[in-house]
Amino acid sequence: MNLELTDEQIALRDTVRRFLAEKASVAAYVRPMLDDPMGTTDAVWRGLAGLGATGVLVPPDHDGAGMSMVEAGVVAEELGAALDPGPWLSSAVAATRALTRTGSSDGLLAEIARGTAIATVAPLTGVRPGADGATLRGGLTAVSDAAAATVLLVLADESPGAGLYAVDPASEGVAVTARPHVDPTRKLFDVELDGATGRRLADAHPDAVAGLVDDVTIARAADALGAAAAVMNMAVEYAKVRRQFDQPIGSFQAVQHMCVDMYESVELARSGVIHALWAADAADPAERHRAASRAKAFAGRLTAVGDTAIQVFGGIGFTWEHDAHLYLKRLLGWSAYLGAPGRHLEEVGAQLVSELNRKVLH
Repeated sequence: MNLELTDEQIALRDTVRRFLAEKASVAAYVRPMLDDPMGTTDAVWRGLAGLGATGVLVPPDHDGAGMSMVEAGVVAEELGAALDPGPWLSSAVAATRALTRTGSSDGLLAEIARGTAIATVAPLTGVRPGADGATLRGGLTAVSDAAAATVLLVLADESPGAGLYAVDPASEGVAVTARPHVDPTRKLFDVELDGATGRRLADAHPDAVAGLVDDVTIARAADALGAAAAVMNMAVEYAKVRRQFDQPIGSFQAVQHMCVDMYESVELARSGVIHALWAADAADPAERHRAASRAKAFAGRLTAVGDTAIQVFGGIGFTWEHDAHLYLKRLLGWSAYLGAPGRHLEEVGAQLVSELNRKVLH
């Protein structure tokens, strides 16, 4: 596993970063999108597709770039740093991995790569709707980007097992309702299926679903890393220029300690995220899941970065006009994803104890 980005990955990072700075800045793009259920515009989505970002994980035989989760993590980190409110993670990661992990050969992959289709997956956890022939019934909660999606991928209970279905969110029998939550840069919805027509794509084996949950968790960790690093850098730069008592506040030991704490958390998270991105493709399922659990267990520390940054900014950091609170909310959303970090910390702790016991016994 290489912890350093290759020249190609650096070029991908720089290209996405430049595009977001020019076409999707926080002030000119993200803030106007906060109350927009779509979370993106045609121009920005076409731009990301033109860069190849929507097809980064799509295999080459489906017109995609055929890259790995490491490259997807590079894109996710830049989107997190820019607070992108669009459906990239839902379509380019969750939907793409759902299709590839279940072995679906549907033409939807090529449409995702071209950006002509936006897909999302629901649900990854919890109750799944039942499939009755080609119709689906049941409730789906906290579905990401359902308003922007042209295709809803549903994991439906069958007898026996489960299947992956494609549903048109605009079709009869589908009701989509916005779901309020802490992070306005993420669009969540509740979806009710009442006899909605679904097109069966593939079997959804438990191993494939477990892998999909890990994939999305890891990609979201990369997004959170980008957000945490961005707000940390903003706070550090502010500490260099904000003056009190005729000197920069960054010269005060208390502020220096806060900046060091933020840096430590971001860099520890970075190593864990890079390992998890590698494990998503290259490791066995057990190691992949451990890496995803560790990334999620660290979510609380990353959220603390946003909180500490606001302390460095002082009063201005609490205002609506400042962007720091948007970064904190992005990190709070990550912390709440799949439950609070405490459960995942317990899981990681149990894994460590189990590994130590095996070593002692041998």
